[in-house]
Amino acid sequence: MNVAVETGLWQLEPEASAVTLKHRTVWGLVTVKGAFAAVSGGGEVAADGAATGTLTLDVSSLDTGNAKRDAHLRGADFFDVDRHPEITFVARSVELRDGGTVQVSGRLTVRGISRPHSFTARLSDASADTLALDAEFTVDRAQFGMDWNQMGMMRGLTTVTTSLRFKRANG
Repeated sequence: MNVAVETGLWQLEPEASAVTLKHRTVWGLVTVKGAFAAVSGGGEVAADGAATGTLTLDVSSLDTGNAKRDAHLRGADFFDVDRHPEITFVARSVELRDGGTVQVSGRLTVRGISRPHSFTARLSDASADTLALDAEFTVDRAQFGMDWNQMGMMRGLTTVTTSLRFKRANG
């Protein structure tokens, strides 16, 4: 895939984007899946091809299909929504590579704790008015103060999957 991404401002299309997570629990026997219903963001592609952007997740919009579990995840043992209502990823470097892959580097902030985070995404659509990026990467929740692990039931990494669609911003 040989593409040239249009310069300018890009706005995330929340209705056409998805951010999901999955984590193996109960000693690895059960996989909990969830999705963030409220996602926002945008970015800019400069004339030299350099790109930056921000993605914001409303943590209270996380839905795993179990209201009791969702309430626990929103509480102080995990995301602590009352004190930290958003998860943000600020992309400081977005580089298009051969084959339609995109190397993304930036800072992930969860529960008020920021850590560098990098991953490889795939540019699945690029036109004059649309950009779409898909990625799957892992996050160590303990690095963000989420180390609740009653009886050792929750170990390992959380897998995050994103499908983000951007439209050229007017103006």
